[in-house]
Amino acid sequence: MGTPAEPAVDGAVPPPPSLTLPALAEGAELVGEFKNSGYREPPQLVRLPNGQLVRLPPLLFLVARALHEHRDLADADVTRALDRVAAAVSEQAGAQLTAEQVVYLVDHKLGPLGVTTYSDGTPAPVVKADPFLALRFRVAVFPESFTWFVGGLFSWLFRPVAMAVMVIAFLVGEAWLLTTRSIAEALSVAILNPVSILLVMGLGIASCAFHEVGHATACRYGGVRPGVMGCGIYIVWPAFYTDITESYRLSRGGRLRADLGGVYFNAIFIVVLTLAYLQTGFEPLLVAVLYVNLEIIQQLLPTLRFDGYYIMSDLIGIPDLFKYIGPILRRTLLRRPAEAPLNDLKRWPQVFVTLWVLTVVPVLAFQLGLIVSQVPSLVAKDLEMMRRLASAASHGAGALELVTAGLQIFLLALPLAGVALILYGMGRRLVRWAVRYVQGPTSKPMPGG
Repeated sequence: MGTPAEPAVDGAVPPPPSLTLPALAEGAELVGEFKNSGYREPPQLVRLPNGQLVRLPPLLFLVARALHEHRDLADADVTRALDRVAAAVSEQAGAQLTAEQVVYLVDHKLGPLGVTTYSDGTPAPVVKADPFLALRFRVAVFPESFTWFVGGLFSWLFRPVAMAVMVIAFLVGEAWLLTTRSIAEALSVAILNPVSILLVMGLGIASCAFHEVGHATACRYGGVRPGVMGCGIYIVWPAFYTDITESYRLSRGGRLRADLGGVYFNAIFIVVLTLAYLQTGFEPLLVAVLYVNLEIIQQLLPTLRFDGYYIMSDLIGIPDLFKYIGPILRRTLLRRPAEAPLNDLKRWPQVFVTLWVLTVVPVLAFQLGLIVSQVPSLVAKDLEMMRRLASAASHGAGALELVTAGLQIFLLALPLAGVALILYGMGRRLVRWAVRYVQGPTSKPMPGG
């Protein structure tokens, strides 16, 4: 940015030659208040052009909204336009704001977040979040139009009567399978038959896809548009995903419905499998039921970014729990004063997040330590199993046996690759932290300056 000129005789500060009226980033949308949040001061939401949501304090949201409302003044005198924006914000915020302060908030707050352009006309940067333990290498397979259509096909399943029938059928079916059928016997039969293994894996993949349809359907039932549906890599395992960012427009109840929509559709899938077993008596279907049950349990775990994590997050109204790990550990272990991110939370969400962090961090550390300690034996066992599978497949095995053996080898190799990626990521973060600690604080150049 240019250096401000010396004050004129009448006390006014003429604008730098490059000063323009900042504008809302093209394609951005002012959503409004984040409902039922766990913050002391309810944040306001802005949807960026790439679909990402940004939380703003009320004052910054008022500035962004005033700039958007006064965008017609862009071709007029910039100083007067900024004065009008400042007056509008001052009236709504109940505090006096000057044009220079508007420029400062734009260049130091809104611009770097990608919400508005800078005061010198520099376009808003493309801001992409990089949350901890998030899905990577995402590839969109189905567009928003498809998820909207599919959500409409199944939206009737969220009507209260339909939900009551499905939940009761699921509970009755689970009780019947656990008390009258032998899952162990069905599992032993399926393992010995390559066709059964492929069928169970196929049904498992179909269940995962139907899980994502549940999220999309819950969004449409709540009145918001689900995003694209695709696949990616979570830590190391392939995973489906549905973009339900728009669910943050809903109240707490609507967001929880979107979170639980996936496991609810898993339960429906189990009901269908149980009915199919009653009609056919085909044992591998029981193994598929067991697989989908394990999927539900996994999704409800709160330690990683599964559905259980988002359920907890929406219950307390805090979108990203992982970012509070550092502040909470510094306050708890190092006895430092609470930092601003913690002070911004209401009392009970702050207590909840603290308990979550103090529980999850040891669990994750224990799990990682256990995995790392077992790596040598795991490598030996996996190599031996791979050798046996490869040997069996090479001695006149049929096409199905070859496909089954290849899938088993692939699944055995995934945990090892996962451990390697986790250790690499942690090491990379530690190196970055050490470099910043040694170099000390540095001043970052402001974009557009």
